[in-house]
Amino acid sequence: MALSMAVEDTSVDSIPLVPNIRCHAFRVTARMIPASATLPPSRSLRPRHPTPMARAHPPHNHAAILRAILNGYALPERGDHGIVHWARVLENGLRLAELTGADREVVALFALFHDARRVNEFDDDGHGQRGAEFARSLRGTLVHLSDAQFDLLHDACRLHTDGLMTGAPTLLACWDADRLDLGRVGITPDPKRLATGAARDLLPWAHHRAVTAYEPRLVLQEWGI
Repeated sequence: MALSMAVEDTSVDSIPLVPNIRCHAFRVTARMIPASATLPPSRSLRPRHPTPMARAHPPHNHAAILRAILNGYALPERGDHGIVHWARVLENGLRLAELTGADREVVALFALFHDARRVNEFDDDGHGQRGAEFARSLRGTLVHLSDAQFDLLHDACRLHTDGLMTGAPTLLACWDADRLDLGRVGITPDPKRLATGAARDLLPWAHHRAVTAYEPRLVLQEWGI
């Protein structure tokens, strides 16, 4: 399945589709757009100019990957670290990729695999490594990445709870995409612990979605949910 999904915009009315404000300018007010409101048209996140590397392998079938993950998933599918979290991480990550040049395929697969082999909702040492190794087990069947891309995916999953602030743009986009969704468990992300300026700009938008348990319906539809 190609990365043809559009990111839905559920922003505060003062925040543009691609935010260019800083976090300190954000105020939570009663004027937040409700989920039922008519929203501005979303932009397609299909790569405008696919690279030769991106064309060298089949498109990923994210719905099939999700089915493989859920077949052995130990936690509630809609729990704190489940599919709705993954869907928001995907949309966070694709927005960051648009702004930073991160690899969208790696970002999209990170969203699916980073918590795919958790065994509890709290401290779960090694779950990133387990998710990375599960992705490795699907190479050649459902995961079609070059060696360089897969190394990024593996490192992104393996290290995503380590609080790292430096690395390749794709790694930083993956980690920040996850950090931006901390509001779902009652944590307000610290802008100083976001690795990219793009994530700090997206924080108001992403945090609002996290604390309101927003469900990205277009992503879930594409995943077959």
